[in-house]
Amino acid sequence: MITRIREVRKAKGLTLEQVGALCTPPTTAQTIGRLETGTRTVSVNWLNRIARALGVASSELVALPGQSVVPVAALLGPEGARAPTRPLSLPPPAPANAMIGVQVSGSIGDYRSGDEIWCRRILPDEFSSALNRDLLLPRHAGRFLFGRLIGREDDRLHILPLGSGTRQQVISDPPWGAVAVQLVRRL
Repeated sequence: MITRIREVRKAKGLTLEQVGALCTPPTTAQTIGRLETGTRTVSVNWLNRIARALGVASSELVALPGQSVVPVAALLGPEGARAPTRPLSLPPPAPANAMIGVQVSGSIGDYRSGDEIWCRRILPDEFSSALNRDLLLPRHAGRFLFGRLIGREDDRLHILPLGSGTRQQVISDPPWGAVAVQLVRRL
């Protein structure tokens, strides 16, 4: 089995030590390095453990036969574009479990018309983890509220809708939410 653990870790800007510390239970940088390079066999349990630490689906860490990837031609930063020092590739976005989407029909805030926002469903006990993140919340009669979660008091969530000059809205005891985790934008 060929893994993409190193590619995903590098894309997230994490060191071996950081990934090891994010694992539950924590492990060493040496173990993560051995799993990346294939000097140690990657079991399904290890794959799931590392995927949780990196915040991705397990399927994103495995290269499957016939699966297409996008080769990286250049790295772009403040100093301009430069060639990578070793071959890199971008795996195509893959939906994880409990994902729902938001299609942007008109530009608002940081989002442009045509953007696709992939959101991970969360339950009320996870709302604190979405603080200062964009969140979709259900309302009565099939309506929704989308905005930045700026505060939480007991069962009330304080949401700042997108756009300039908007006022904070408060929603009480929503049954679920969906935190924005990935943006797909066509140019």
